[in-house]
Amino acid sequence: QVQLVESGGGLVTPGGSLRLSCAASGSAFITYAVGWYRQAPGKQRELVATLTSGGTSNYANSVKGRFTISRDNTKSTVSLQMNSLKTEDTAVYYCNARRWGRDVWGQGTQVTVSS
Repeated sequence: QVQLVESGGGLVTPGGSLRLSCAASGSAFITYAVGWYRQAPGKQRELVATLTSGGTSNYANSVKGRFTISRDNTKSTVSLQMNSLKTEDTAVYYCNARRWGRDVWGQGTQVTVSS
């Protein structure tokens, strides 16, 4: 199975942008559905965006029109472009890969939106 490592988190002011990246190692990355989830302090982990192996994307209502998920199967990477960031986007963001009902998670990267 794949292993996942996220990067690109940090501190940004409201209205700013960040791009998260997730590098996958292991085999058959192209067969996995991928996604980004987030967990804010005191809250449950929630879906942000997913992207199937066939290219179908899905977004949480709270990020539609602001975030874009993409994948590069030649490089085994998943990205999340986040624009017009809000303070409520502050959370630890986790990369996910799913195949045959099994989930693989990255270690998470902190995103803080604050003035």
